[in-house]
Amino acid sequence: MPLPPDLTRPSLVSAAQAPSLAEQADPQRLYERSVQCPEAEVDFLAATFHRLRGRDARHLREDFCGSAAVCCEWVRRHAGNTALGLDLDPAVLAWAAAHNLPALDADQRRRIRLCQTDVLTAPTDGGLDLVAAMNFSYWLFRERALLQAYFRSVHQALTADGVFFLDAYGGYDAFREIVEERTVEDDAGSFTYRWEQARYNPIDGSMDCHIHFAFADGSELRRAFSYRWRLWTLPEIRELLREAGFGHVVVYWQGWDEDGEPDGRFEPTEHADADAGWICYLSAEKG
Repeated sequence: MPLPPDLTRPSLVSAAQAPSLAEQADPQRLYERSVQCPEAEVDFLAATFHRLRGRDARHLREDFCGSAAVCCEWVRRHAGNTALGLDLDPAVLAWAAAHNLPALDADQRRRIRLCQTDVLTAPTDGGLDLVAAMNFSYWLFRERALLQAYFRSVHQALTADGVFFLDAYGGYDAFREIVEERTVEDDAGSFTYRWEQARYNPIDGSMDCHIHFAFADGSELRRAFSYRWRLWTLPEIRELLREAGFGHVVVYWQGWDEDGEPDGRFEPTEHADADAGWICYLSAEKG
């Protein structure tokens, strides 16, 4: 005898329950809110390029661009600015086209182009003022030869006085398997951003990292983003940039305010303290 219908399907009470905040969340939007600040990044890129080269940069390529937030901010800044965003993930490029590009006006949209392509095989026509590879994205090249090949391709893509910008992080906590978290304020309500360094192999420098999000209703979005990287050190990065043909390589270190918090200002330096955790920018000049 078959079971009564109400025992063979989910109960109406369960089906009517509201989805959790984690189920409603847009991971890409959470990433932008917790990890990126395109306005500050473009401020740094534009001001540093002008200080190094004595002119304004106009043509930007954002490698591993994700949702192309930096590209969008770049074309907003000046009517002559153009941006090319490269990423291998069609889903994140589709998200950018659906969410970030519509926020631009018609002229700005004409000056931005997003391409699903491998940065190692991107065109190298030498017409770019600057290339940016941020959020440690280039660390996915875990072999020295591959990272050097990427740096060489960027060198070829830049104009004669072009500049390559990267970021990096480190400190003795970077080699630990830890979870760090902070609260992020959002128009839709605050949430918790969690950065997990889940595995580190000291033999080859490889590491697995995850981003999780937690919400006020107790729900979680675990492993919203996952990365398998090599933890490259600054001496290695600088050496590879010079071997790839870049002349002057500068490290920009973040300062601290009176409360011991990062002040958001990055200054060129050759000496820094052995902090537990730090983030820096680098510029590598062609020629």
